[in-house]
Amino acid sequence: MSGITKFIALGDSLTEGLSDKYPDGSYRGWADRVADVLAKANSNFRYANFAVRGKLLEQVISDQLSVAEPLITGADTVVSFHAGANNILRPKLDIEKVVSDYQNAVTRLTETGAKVLVFTVREVANPKTKAEFYWNERFGPFNANVREVSVKTGAILLDANSHDVFGDPRMLAKDRLHLSPEGHRRVAQGVLNAIGMPHDTSYTQAMGPHNQAPAALRGIGTVLWGLAFLVPWAIRRLSGKSSGDGRMAKHPALTSWPINK
Repeated sequence: MSGITKFIALGDSLTEGLSDKYPDGSYRGWADRVADVLAKANSNFRYANFAVRGKLLEQVISDQLSVAEPLITGADTVVSFHAGANNILRPKLDIEKVVSDYQNAVTRLTETGAKVLVFTVREVANPKTKAEFYWNERFGPFNANVREVSVKTGAILLDANSHDVFGDPRMLAKDRLHLSPEGHRRVAQGVLNAIGMPHDTSYTQAMGPHNQAPAALRGIGTVLWGLAFLVPWAIRRLSGKSSGDGRMAKHPALTSWPINK
């Protein structure tokens, strides 16, 4: 029997589960997958997922962490904290504030005695385009802070840059930003490994051969991707809106698990 009786997930779209769906169309994601395993190991297990897509670090702290904190009961509780990536992607970035807020949030969580999970963001291994260099320039300092906070607080680090397979394009959904179902499956196995639970040890192994489309088709695909995903994102930024506006967390209270889907 597992000593873990609670799993509380905090964060944004990665933790909400985009783009991994149940048959009814609702989002599953790596956190639900982890909860499935924890529930089998302990009949008293309960799960809450407060994550909402598009949320900034300060919103996760004020709207999620503050609600979750009283629910934590020490080492029997696992808390995942993936926040800050949306701040890094915004044109107006105050990296010093992000670093400070992130450190304070993780410190608050670890001081409860819970097992706290923190995550880096995957960087581009061999950047070639301006966009790829820009991505690394933004997320490099953010990831360095996550690693430093992990060392200082004892939080468990899930490093997206620790295995080559996490750079495989098939880890991502069609929007090239969120995880695919296979990506969520592998992240779930990494989390289970990190907290000492049974898991598929092959999650770090390379995927099979990937036949890349001809350059012309890739170019068309990039144009279509821009129209379908990049343009709507830019419009939201210009209008001051977020994909998470008006959305509620999918499991906003500790719930017996699993819920039939």
